[in-house]
Amino acid sequence: MTLIQTPPYVPVISVAESRTLADLEAAGGAIEVTLDPDTRNRVDEGRKFVMRCLAEGRPVYGATTGFGPLVGFSGRDADADQCENLLSHLTAGQGPDLPESIVRAAVLARLSSLARGRSGVSVTVLEALAEMLGTSFAPAVPRLGSVGASGDLVPLAHMTQALKGRGHAYAGGVRMEAGDALASCGLRPLELDGRDALGLVNGVSLTAAAAGLAMAQFTRSHRIAGLLTALLADQLGCGTDFSHHHLLDAFGHPEVVEEAADLRAHLAGTRPTGDRPLQEPYTIRCVPQLLGAVRTSMRQAREVILQDLNGISDNPLFFPEHDLVLHGGNFFGQPVAFAADTMTMAVVQTGNLAERQLDLLVDPHRNGGLPPVLATEPGRQHGVQGVQIATTAIVADMRRTAMPASLQSLPTNLHNQDIVPFGTQAALNAFDQVRSLRLLHGSLALALRQAVHVGARRPTAPACAEVMDRLVDEIAPIDPDRPLHEDVRRAADVLDDVAMSGVDR
Repeated sequence: MTLIQTPPYVPVISVAESRTLADLEAAGGAIEVTLDPDTRNRVDEGRKFVMRCLAEGRPVYGATTGFGPLVGFSGRDADADQCENLLSHLTAGQGPDLPESIVRAAVLARLSSLARGRSGVSVTVLEALAEMLGTSFAPAVPRLGSVGASGDLVPLAHMTQALKGRGHAYAGGVRMEAGDALASCGLRPLELDGRDALGLVNGVSLTAAAAGLAMAQFTRSHRIAGLLTALLADQLGCGTDFSHHHLLDAFGHPEVVEEAADLRAHLAGTRPTGDRPLQEPYTIRCVPQLLGAVRTSMRQAREVILQDLNGISDNPLFFPEHDLVLHGGNFFGQPVAFAADTMTMAVVQTGNLAERQLDLLVDPHRNGGLPPVLATEPGRQHGVQGVQIATTAIVADMRRTAMPASLQSLPTNLHNQDIVPFGTQAALNAFDQVRSLRLLHGSLALALRQAVHVGARRPTAPACAEVMDRLVDEIAPIDPDRPLHEDVRRAADVLDDVAMSGVDR
């Protein structure tokens, strides 16, 4: 018998369309990026205009001048030499490599900005970036180096160097010399001239990409937080007054009303036991208000991030139809810096909620009489005791690192960059915080699954029962004790899968 193998699905993304958070996540794997004729013509016209300006002797930052505070000095005579000089002095990053998913998303974000035709780069640059995204190639980019004021100069310089075959890169997830990675992926080293190098590095594409990926996961995690709250309330047999529409309509916050509606949908069909206190702890009773406020913050941050992904981040910008070269600050990453810090605050408070809900569930004085730490034989077994300790450590780490990066301005670059937004660090921090939140939710889900094993009722609401069935299928009861670190991650994966079907992306 001949087996016919179906080739893997490769998403197709057009640079002519608006970027979405789903596009950024898709870029973590191979994608097909199409360059339509209008985009090619627009970019080519921008490139010709730049070359005409240079031929006429018009001053153009970074092409006829030095870089940064050295703008008052002449640059190098040859275009290619000027490109090399820029990349050389900026290849100065330090720290561990960024995740491949972030770097590849940054390449897509940079490609989208350049495709607007205002950066004066060559069409061949766009073609090379698109070709790279069709493979498993990912530049090795160190985490530390950007202040997000003149774009993500240092990390994007490392990205560009890898595309030229210098430094290191990943191919198929394996780190190696960049030249070897290019060859293994069937790619040729990138060649640059004119304004190509500055166009590649002079924007906050890494910031936007990291913030966008964080928001994509947080969108799922926000829904998961509501689902887990419903599971907890259902298993404990709580009443549902806390989500009643009359109550929340009176509160006056639209997103809180939406959150309560989602909770009512999750809890539809639940049968309260009637023996719970008149008022539940805040970790149940105040969830519509808490997660509704999170929803408000998410909407504002999401809007800003999408605006950044679909705008033009560079300097100067070229407007051939108006015969204008305009120098300004469209590389200053303040909008996403604020958005990412806002997201971090919302993520950490959502994490606080999950940790407190877990604490409620393991406490025999508050969990409806279930055994302490949900142990099958307390003393001989220890249930989720270790998991709770780990969640306490995770929450402490999240709180410790939640200081807003956008407030940390430090003058640098001979005071050329005399105020900086640190958007890259804000975005990477949000990305880290969201990954920690996944683990908190996985821990709570594991405990909810274990609670059923030690005597809690199975959920009575159909939506909650469906989620519990998924967890039961994937995770064995803790009986006897066993290492649980992988179970936490497996539970987080199950929750992500459940949330994927219902998240508006």
